[in-house]
Amino acid sequence: MECKPIDQNDRKKEMMAIHDAMDVLSGKWKIYIISSICHYNKRRFSDILNDVVGISNKMLSKELKELEFNKLVKRTVLDTHPVTVLYELTKHGKTLQTIINNLTDWGLQHRKEIIG
Repeated sequence: MECKPIDQNDRKKEMMAIHDAMDVLSGKWKIYIISSICHYNKRRFSDILNDVVGISNKMLSKELKELEFNKLVKRTVLDTHPVTVLYELTKHGKTLQTIINNLTDWGLQHRKEIIG
């Protein structure tokens, strides 16, 4: 892949777009949470908690609320006893699947590059 020179105004728009994306996806946990939901389609809170090693209940709850606010995750409460809550990616959230797959592929390649 080559980086190509572009007009200064276009570059500013690109940088703002990157800023917006990083603002929504930044933090230690969001990509892991999105990946967990993406891989399984629908996930219960406890399933995500078990899948994302090291995250606390409080942090997972906070991150899910932010992802829901940004219309990346949909929360569905089922009428069961005890109450079951399912999380799934919205149509907009599913557009991140390519990015998640690319990050995974890059991470695997990077590990090979570093470790040998």
